[in-house]
Amino acid sequence: MNSLLSRLRIDSYILLLVGTVILASLLPARGVGATIADDAANVAIVLLFFLHGARLSRQAVMNGARHWRLHLTTGAVTFVLFPLLGLGIWSLPVLDPALRTGLLFLTLLPSTVQSSIAFTAMARGNVAAAVCSAAFSNLAGIALTPLLVALLIGGQDNGSAISGAGVVTIVTQLLLPFLAGHLLQPRIGGWVARQKRMLTVVDRGSVLLVVYTAFSAAVVEGLWGQVSLTDLLTIAGVSLLLLAIVLGATAMLGRLFGFAREDRIVLLFCGSKKSLASGVPMAGVLFVPAEVGTVLLPVMIFHQLQLMVCAWLAGRYARQPETEVNPAR
Repeated sequence: MNSLLSRLRIDSYILLLVGTVILASLLPARGVGATIADDAANVAIVLLFFLHGARLSRQAVMNGARHWRLHLTTGAVTFVLFPLLGLGIWSLPVLDPALRTGLLFLTLLPSTVQSSIAFTAMARGNVAAAVCSAAFSNLAGIALTPLLVALLIGGQDNGSAISGAGVVTIVTQLLLPFLAGHLLQPRIGGWVARQKRMLTVVDRGSVLLVVYTAFSAAVVEGLWGQVSLTDLLTIAGVSLLLLAIVLGATAMLGRLFGFAREDRIVLLFCGSKKSLASGVPMAGVLFVPAEVGTVLLPVMIFHQLQLMVCAWLAGRYARQPETEVNPAR
């Protein structure tokens, strides 16, 4: 089964996400059950960001600063180019406003960590720079993503503005746990790094829990009566177009700035990704429960598409001579 999924470029984790959505659609959490699930999701989010902070070493930050041009370029793609494209998507009247909000929210998220590093390694890129670039993106995203949501989504006429209570929640559930973990990193960082199985369970389990609570609330509010098959296919098409534009832009910028082959690969994979692991808990904090399920649909669809396309690209680069790294060929 695992070999079949690998050949089809389907991440088994995506099947768990789909199964969670199906479970929430058939057996949504209600009443006391919904309250318990929400509380458990909040605890999981706090633990997730605490462990993210504990994994980021001071040495990684210092080493990464040496590649500041690469990291600034990657950050500009993640938090400038992507949001500009998201605003362009927002202006297209082909989707329900809630789904357009989801597509715009997708463009405001930080980069992935695990898959960006894995694909960079597969393509024979600068793995150390990829680690730093992905870590910096997620660190910046804790502050920049809520700020961009407030400016770009809160500013739209859709009722999604961040309240004062929302800001407090962002600080207490995301920022403070992250800072606490990072401050304790010299003491617990080594132990945390060795607990790979525990980290995987917390990373994936927290996302699945938040997805279940989010889609439960959305289903109770009539999600599947509002989203059609045409909507889902349109989201997939827009996501593929968005990914193609950014992949082309990162390849062009890498050549324009004269980056070495290994660094151009980092820019390609770290700059083109959006993090489901960060997006799910952030959506749970930034949006009202009835909106979260709809907002997360584009994030989940884009996540699988980026894995499939980038896995193909990484394999192609691995077979190329080191003088060739042009994804447009």
